[in-house]
Amino acid sequence: SRSCTFLTTDGVIPSNEGRGYVLRRVIRRAIRLAKKIGIEGQFLKNLSEEVINKMSTTYPELNHHKEFVQTVLQLEEDRFEQAFENGLNMLQNSLINVSELSGEIAFKLWDTYGFPIEMTEEIANENNVSVDLESFQAEMEKQRTRARSHSQFKDDNAKLRTYDSLGIGKTKFVGYETTSNQSVVVGLLSNDISVENITQSNNSIEIILQETSFYSEGGGQIGDSGKIINENCEIEITDTQQAIPGLTVHYGKIINGTLSIGERVSAEVDRQKRINTGRNHTATHMLHAALREVLGDHVRQAGSIVTPERLRFDFSHYQALTEEELWNVQHLVNQKIRHNAKIIKDEDTYSEAIKRGALAFFGDKYEEHVRLIEISNGNTFSFEVCGGTHATQTGELGTVIILNESSIGSGMRRIEAVSGEAAEKMIWEKSITDAKISQILQTNPAKIEDRILALLQQLEQSNNDKSKLESELSKLAAQSLLNETHEMNGLKMIYSVTQASSQENLRSMGDWLKDKISSGVICLGAIINKNPIVIIMATKDTIEKGVNSSDIAKTIAALLEGGGGGRADSAQAGGKNSDKLHEAISIVPDIIQEQISNAK
Repeated sequence: SRSCTFLTTDGVIPSNEGRGYVLRRVIRRAIRLAKKIGIEGQFLKNLSEEVINKMSTTYPELNHHKEFVQTVLQLEEDRFEQAFENGLNMLQNSLINVSELSGEIAFKLWDTYGFPIEMTEEIANENNVSVDLESFQAEMEKQRTRARSHSQFKDDNAKLRTYDSLGIGKTKFVGYETTSNQSVVVGLLSNDISVENITQSNNSIEIILQETSFYSEGGGQIGDSGKIINENCEIEITDTQQAIPGLTVHYGKIINGTLSIGERVSAEVDRQKRINTGRNHTATHMLHAALREVLGDHVRQAGSIVTPERLRFDFSHYQALTEEELWNVQHLVNQKIRHNAKIIKDEDTYSEAIKRGALAFFGDKYEEHVRLIEISNGNTFSFEVCGGTHATQTGELGTVIILNESSIGSGMRRIEAVSGEAAEKMIWEKSITDAKISQILQTNPAKIEDRILALLQQLEQSNNDKSKLESELSKLAAQSLLNETHEMNGLKMIYSVTQASSQENLRSMGDWLKDKISSGVICLGAIINKNPIVIIMATKDTIEKGVNSSDIAKTIAALLEGGGGGRADSAQAGGKNSDKLHEAISIVPDIIQEQISNAK
């Protein structure tokens, strides 16, 4: 419990990789051993409280994170307890009369029931059974292969070798200072093949410049688009990527002219897209800082996507955010925007940056010297290691609107948001939509919800009234059918085509008639939603004579070109041939007579 408490205090959340996996293994092993010695129910929360009480004097941060620690441990206990018993039963059954547990079963325990392989191995060893770890790893590799096959980012070793063989070296990036620059073409590729020149006949082209103002995709930020031009050609650049470390490749298509290696060109980034992307990148930093302030320091960035239109931010947290928490996060971000805080760009060594308190949780591999982004108006709000492009002051973002918040896995959440012009457009479109809805509902925008709720209540009341009316009409129809009772050798039968609004309506008519005749067979047919439906009911005494509703339904269904079945006392048939409904109902007496004769 001590290791669980300290790891969680440090912001570690149970997961299937890294420190999170270590924590998960410790928790699940503790649960297993607790059950083994007879401890039932949850216990880690109480034990963590003891750890905090005893050690918080030396480690005051334990008290500060107490609620977070206990919530995480409780949720993980809940999550594992649900699957533990089923998984343990499967494992124990699999250990009977074997000397080695197959890797396939060990993998299923890991994949389906959340059993860490170390725990499976421990339980197996207690029963003098080994585990086929080689085949377990083979199953794990199969899963990784399946995951890779579904990924759009597949390694293309041949292509990487092509880039490497160019021997060009690193591309100098000048895009922090400018969105356009003059440069020399040092590499050209067409359809993944290195070429000396390109023309309009080349479909897929890649251009490498000596230096570029185009930002290559990285840190979640998409690559720049724009144009590369000179007096001989015009090329539309649709994407920019770092093909191999340090080598920037511009992807696009030639609009007109030709281009050769060695020519000088002008590289012109789409300035508005760059500005909008930079605003959204700044917004991710501000969201990160706000989430940590509102939820706690355990929040860690787990990934992001930054485009000109919107942003997506993934982070570690153990449960869905409440409406109040989401509002507090959004409000804090917009408050800092209104303060128009400065966005300070700086550089330092990675080790010094971390010492200065910069956050670097994205999982990227950093070079010795890194770029730092600080958002501050005297007091630092956000300070991160980041190589992306940004706004110069927070006021440029205008406003940030959180679109949604969702789960992307155990202990991981995702926020999607917009800023700047996209946020302004969204507010405007919402106001237009609200105005149109208000006009339709004949109310004002502030009362839309109340109006909809009132209409729903009216609709519910109307549906109830309709159901009551249908029930009364069904009862009247059933009463008239009662007068059409037939009798065959002392057995009462009611078989008829009637009108019904639904299957439930038809069945309630049958139940009412069955109750009224006390003894006999009911067979009612109706066209419901353009299809023929027949219900058959038989009382207990008629069943004893040989009547079987299910067999009647199957015979009728054949005529209706459909299917049927059920129990001896109650069955249903349906089909697609409505023209045969009357004929199907008319043969019921013959079917019943045959059933009774066969039963004698």
